[in-house]
Amino acid sequence: MRITAKGAARKNSQETSRAAGARHGISGTSRLCLRFAEAVLVLSLLAFAVTTSPFAWMLGASDRLDESPEMAIDGGPSRERFVSTRPWSASKAVIEERPTVFLQRSKSPILDQGGPLGLSSNIKVYIYDLPSSYNTDWLVDSRCSSHLFAAEVAIHQNLLRSPVRTLDPDEADFFFMPVYVSCNFTSRSGFPTLFHASDILQAAVGLVSRNMPFWDRHQGRDHVFVATHDFGACFHAMEDLAVAMGIPQFLRNSIILQTFGEKNKHPCQNVDHIQIPPYVVPAKKLPDPRGQRRKILAFFRGKMEIHPKNVSGHMYSRGVRTTIWRRFSHDRRFFIKRKRSDNYKAEMLRSVFCLCPLGWAPWSPRIVESVIQGCIPVIIADNIQLPYSHVIDWRKISVTVAERDVHKLDRILSKVAATNVSMIQANLWRDEVRQALVYNQPLVRGDATWQVLDLLSKRKNKVAEAGSRIKVA
Repeated sequence: MRITAKGAARKNSQETSRAAGARHGISGTSRLCLRFAEAVLVLSLLAFAVTTSPFAWMLGASDRLDESPEMAIDGGPSRERFVSTRPWSASKAVIEERPTVFLQRSKSPILDQGGPLGLSSNIKVYIYDLPSSYNTDWLVDSRCSSHLFAAEVAIHQNLLRSPVRTLDPDEADFFFMPVYVSCNFTSRSGFPTLFHASDILQAAVGLVSRNMPFWDRHQGRDHVFVATHDFGACFHAMEDLAVAMGIPQFLRNSIILQTFGEKNKHPCQNVDHIQIPPYVVPAKKLPDPRGQRRKILAFFRGKMEIHPKNVSGHMYSRGVRTTIWRRFSHDRRFFIKRKRSDNYKAEMLRSVFCLCPLGWAPWSPRIVESVIQGCIPVIIADNIQLPYSHVIDWRKISVTVAERDVHKLDRILSKVAATNVSMIQANLWRDEVRQALVYNQPLVRGDATWQVLDLLSKRKNKVAEAGSRIKVA
């Protein structure tokens, strides 16, 4: 047999190793075991060094988002946690799209039980998949998603992309009814008509109650509707007619999100409701009110109606706007125009005070617009209840003038300007105050849609208890 020099050398080496092993009493199998043990020890030491490194949290973080119910987000030992919202596929898409929003955590040392949005408690919302004739078909008119009643559209679209959404109705805490009732615009005035609102909502309730058991289970108490109109779920612009109509019977057990609110008892708010701000088209970035040269003392653009009677004997704005026009339209300290312009927001930025008189209803989108532009809102609407008063101290960011004192506006505002205007502006210009009134898309923690969800989360137990009482009865 032919043996090469290289093969001979290998054979001699193997024989030498066997001889050495024999001298020490070590078999070939034992040597393999020893080498394997040494390898395991080395790998264990390496793993320990990696996992105790300051950068260990970065390894496989994206996998833990999918596989683990909780994930530390700040690196190293931390009590600030992100709670994953799977199994909803929409949740992960939203988180990946806007990580700076949904990974923002509070400073509380207690584990946040409010889910990825940091709500007071975690909730799940089921959105009924109604035929498009109830909602999205109306979006062919661009005004539907941009006018002052468009919060019904914004909230629906934000919920569709929100991590609180569940596709399983059996695990839902609340049920959202996506019906757009404010998009039926009249060709004459360009304003929405509401005569069909009650009928279309009742049709939607009939549809879901025939096909699913959840409406009848709690008699609609865990169902949420949006009524962003002058007098909320009474669905009429004239107060006396709205009161005469009242809230439709089928809605009286449900939760209504509405812009209307008064401090006094009112038939159109005798329902479990959450008062929300009117819709203003959000800018990509909140304007910076600091450093603006505000040369205008008081600003107003809009419908004035100098005639005392307008519609069927009703007096528009209870005569407040007529008084403003007649007394101050020629005052050089006041900037008052009867029509809107493309410079509307820029004019607000140049104004110290923005007049927000009532129209047919007490509230006005000018309240939100002026806050966003950093212009102090002057609210002229007796007994008005303002949105999100649980987080916004309106007394510190606005001026209230009684309707009977509107003729004294010049003296009232001059006095405020000479005394505490700087303090009011400092409170008004805080980003969190302005953010709370904006319907961002997608929603941002602390904004107008988030406030709705947080208020719902605080009612979660109350609604569940009411449902349990119904079952027992």
